[in-house]
Amino acid sequence: MIDDPNSLELTRRRFVQFGGAGAMSLGGLWGARAWAEQSGIKVPSAIRACIFVFYYGGPSHLDTYDLKPNSPSTVRGEFQPIATSVPGLQVSEILPNMSRVMHHCALIRSMHHTNRLHDSASIETHTGKQASQGDREEFAPIPQFHPCHGGTLSYLWRDRRLDVAHAGLPFVFHNVVPTPCQGSGFLGSAFDPFRVTVDAEKQHYIAEELAIRQELPVQRIGSRRDLLTTLQTSRSKSHVGFEQYYDKAYQLLGSEKVRRALDLSEESPEMRERYGVLPTNAPGQGVARHMRGQNLLVARRLVEAGVPFVNVYDFRQQGQNWDSHANNFVQHREHLVPPADRGLAALISDLEDRGLLDSTLIVATGEFGRTPVINGGAGRDHWPDCYSVLLAGGGIQGGAIHGASDAIGAYPAKDPATPADLAATIYWRFGFDPASHIHDQLNRPHHLADGEALKGLFHG
Repeated sequence: MIDDPNSLELTRRRFVQFGGAGAMSLGGLWGARAWAEQSGIKVPSAIRACIFVFYYGGPSHLDTYDLKPNSPSTVRGEFQPIATSVPGLQVSEILPNMSRVMHHCALIRSMHHTNRLHDSASIETHTGKQASQGDREEFAPIPQFHPCHGGTLSYLWRDRRLDVAHAGLPFVFHNVVPTPCQGSGFLGSAFDPFRVTVDAEKQHYIAEELAIRQELPVQRIGSRRDLLTTLQTSRSKSHVGFEQYYDKAYQLLGSEKVRRALDLSEESPEMRERYGVLPTNAPGQGVARHMRGQNLLVARRLVEAGVPFVNVYDFRQQGQNWDSHANNFVQHREHLVPPADRGLAALISDLEDRGLLDSTLIVATGEFGRTPVINGGAGRDHWPDCYSVLLAGGGIQGGAIHGASDAIGAYPAKDPATPADLAATIYWRFGFDPASHIHDQLNRPHHLADGEALKGLFHG
């Protein structure tokens, strides 16, 4: 549980504690907001949802959102900067769609950590905590300790009886083995994400938790649940822990809104193509939609269905991941960036059109950036010392920038930020105090996040 506050003074932090503690009920949040307004304290509205887009492998910050056109040729690469919808803000020429929506976006250009390998860097990216096994790749499965953002939020929302609090798609991404950063760690598997897999060839999304056998219609499932409830009343307290699993299972089986969210046939062909298509020269085969973009469309539909936290893992569908040790410029220009550029820009403008962008925070990041110096294979290698993260919606100040990199994009030159700061920002925007505690199985306290929320990127 979150620690009880020790002070009755209503500060900005106390407001977040009051509005975010326990179940974070809307009534409690509104009550806290009214109290704050009467006291003359200005507090930003909490968001309702977050879509966390993860570009596994590490995009090149130097070729996307932090170009260095005046640096030596061994650093600056092949791409030129272009103007955006924000005066004075430039991005790479391979981001034409994102350039038109940057007034809805903010950039962190000084993100950094110490993990030089994919697995440990991914763990810190998704949990805001340093990996317990240190900076290494794991060649055998290891248990996850710290919970991911969505797992922590699922725990904090445990009394809200959400059909799905946290969804992850497409599940599971991995390097050598599944990376232990997608689950709920010491909070327990009850708070793991709702797993959505995808068949890229059939362009079909699947969630086993929603599968109902034809011989078991919803009415019969309801009867079985009533019987189970009756039997549970006579069970000992040692069985109480299992009830949350039964409840969640039945809740999911009856969740028609979530089931429909995965069915993209309900979207118009124009909307689906807005999120991205694959080039094809074969006549008569129709439109092949790029699944990297379709994943983002599913994320939007899940948010509309009431899912407050959605992870989208951009891994290897219809192409390689973002680990461009060789041919970095060819890979970014021809394979990696075009679908990401189109899909993310479509998501931002689509949420804006639906009136959901202000209440939905989008985070787009890899686990690190790429080396400033181009290697002998025309590639860039792992570089966690400085990279960029894009935020959109969720109350951000359009065109805002936190931090800056040095002349060659190697290290933060101003206001360094960490994954812990990003985690604190996410929890703060949902109305929780990042300094509050959750406890592991040994009852040891852990802060929600060990960093500081980047409040300057948002409207106050």
